[in-house]
Amino acid sequence: MARLEINRSGEMEVFVRVVEQEGFSAAARTLRMTPSAVSKLVARLEARLGARLIHRNTRGFQLTSEGCVFYERSVQVLAELEAAERGVTSHDAPSGRVRVNTNVPYGTHVLLPQVPAFQARYPGIRLDIGLTDQVVDLLEDRADVAIRAGPLKSSNLVARRLGETRKVIVGSPAYLKRVGTPKSAADLERHTRMGASHTPALEQWPVMERGSVVNVPVSGTLFASDGEALRHLALVGAGLARIAAFQVREDIKAGRLVAVLEERNPGDTVVFHAVFLDPAKQLPARIRAFLDYFAEVGMG
Repeated sequence: MARLEINRSGEMEVFVRVVEQEGFSAAARTLRMTPSAVSKLVARLEARLGARLIHRNTRGFQLTSEGCVFYERSVQVLAELEAAERGVTSHDAPSGRVRVNTNVPYGTHVLLPQVPAFQARYPGIRLDIGLTDQVVDLLEDRADVAIRAGPLKSSNLVARRLGETRKVIVGSPAYLKRVGTPKSAADLERHTRMGASHTPALEQWPVMERGSVVNVPVSGTLFASDGEALRHLALVGAGLARIAAFQVREDIKAGRLVAVLEERNPGDTVVFHAVFLDPAKQLPARIRAFLDYFAEVGMG
């Protein structure tokens, strides 16, 4: 019966808060506890489990492999508890923090412009948004959701489709006036074809020629880390870029960029997914609200 006296969910919540706030003092402030009380509670948890969860040092702390596993399972258990309570108080509006990691193009052209409308619908949800084209580890980055483009690798993550977009080849009017507007795959040979710096040797531009696809490799002296950087290079007339249509929709409408070889575009698309750790049935209301909203929005 003594085991019933242990508030295991409370211990989990404190441990999760320490991890997400990246420190005992920060967690203590959000929990309205003293840092020493938080530290003692985590130490008591480690003693009860018989495993070290956190390596402490003068520069902060680092989760052990056991700590990573316990953090992931704790998040799931706390989500189940929240879901159970939500079943009783389903009239309550979603609230709490949603930490989102997204690639730069989606964040710039879809997510960030929708933030005011999202906040108007869900005023109790606090968004914490990070933009990077690097693939992050959700557990290590403390992210609830990551937005990823392209095929997904097999993993223990759950994915939700947000939409898809075509890719288009664009250049500025000034650049096209200077170098010429390509009409075929062969015409691309005289153009600077800018590509992604992390896959310069692999990137190909598919162009339809006589009913089949010809793959033209990127070529030139310009590469960039993300699609948004390529867009800006195209805008200043540095060369041609092949990027997601949603990124340049407004630029094309305004005449800042011109889509070329559209009649030879094979129509291939890039699919965007939201990936997260929790099975859908265990998702907290705040994360479900975020996913539902941006699945509804699509690609803007």
